[in-house]
Amino acid sequence: MAEIMVEIHVPLTPAPGGPQFRWIDTIEDFLIELEDEGAAESYDDGEEFGDHYVFFINGGTEQALLAAASRVATLDGVPAGAFAVVTDDEADEMGAGRRVSLPVT
Repeated sequence: MAEIMVEIHVPLTPAPGGPQFRWIDTIEDFLIELEDEGAAESYDDGEEFGDHYVFFINGGTEQALLAAASRVATLDGVPAGAFAVVTDDEADEMGAGRRVSLPVT
């Protein structure tokens, strides 16, 4: 049975005045915290996909995963324009699923 997964797509925008894309490390550290809290699990390593860097989370309900994705999108230094794609772990393609603007209100 397929498990719900949320892809978090973040525009590949360099951080001003510092190492390029340092927000990737910020998000990866935050995802570890989410795992420790039991809020979500990292499904796989993040990767570049077109003009975005994509992180994958699962291990919760759609509502809980979108709440976690919203928290990611509002971290300091994360570029504006992040969005989520609700899919499952059996999807054939990255980005195939329902697109949700972040943060979810």
